[in-house]
Amino acid sequence: MGENMSGWDAAQNNWDPYYTFKMDDIAVVTNDAASADSACELLNVVPNPYYAYSNYEQDKLDNIVKITNLPHVCTIDIYTVNGMLVRKYKKDSPVTYIDWDLKNYANIPIASGVYLIHIKVEGGCERVLKWFGVLRPPDLDTF
Repeated sequence: MGENMSGWDAAQNNWDPYYTFKMDDIAVVTNDAASADSACELLNVVPNPYYAYSNYEQDKLDNIVKITNLPHVCTIDIYTVNGMLVRKYKKDSPVTYIDWDLKNYANIPIASGVYLIHIKVEGGCERVLKWFGVLRPPDLDTF
């Protein structure tokens, strides 16, 4: 990508290397099914597995995982392994992730276990992620 310049005066650049870069072959790709499929493969949930803590949490009462690499518009449905809907998100923003607080639609913390996360991109792909989490009980004695 970068080319070392030949025939340049090193003293002019404080004796540091001098490079030029070309971006002739870089362009935005639109309406390409192969690119859409490869973008769909990047959809992910982190951390996976979740063992009672993630770096996204700010205090002891937080439980947060992120569903990442999301497109501008999509629908995320989270199910138990027996098919019960736990939570539904409709995303319509340029942010490429959502934070799941590990609570169900009634704002009650979920149980530890395996969950299926179904992501449907409008006019595009669908992906099902398998997520495993072990939640910790709140330790209210440390407050």
